[in-house]
Amino acid sequence: MENNRFEIPVTVKSATAGPNQLLRSAREASDYLLNSWPGKRTPKHREALQACHDALAGDKPAMSARRAFIAAAREVNVFVSDKAPA
Repeated sequence: MENNRFEIPVTVKSATAGPNQLLRSAREASDYLLNSWPGKRTPKHREALQACHDALAGDKPAMSARRAFIAAAREVNVFVSDKAPA
């Protein structure tokens, strides 16, 4: 099994008006980038998507994908938290 889980999940705003989403892995972050992304597909978005794919392929650590995802999420104001849920 691939090791693409984030040590600490990332919380982002949901694409719907529902509750925030908790992303626990590079796979979940990639799915959000592809299917729920609310903003433009900027260079940071593309970098985050590539970092997630690299983590899924085992070429880069999941932490790299997490960092790239957070940078992209901040850019479009969907980032909520990178702290462990209470």
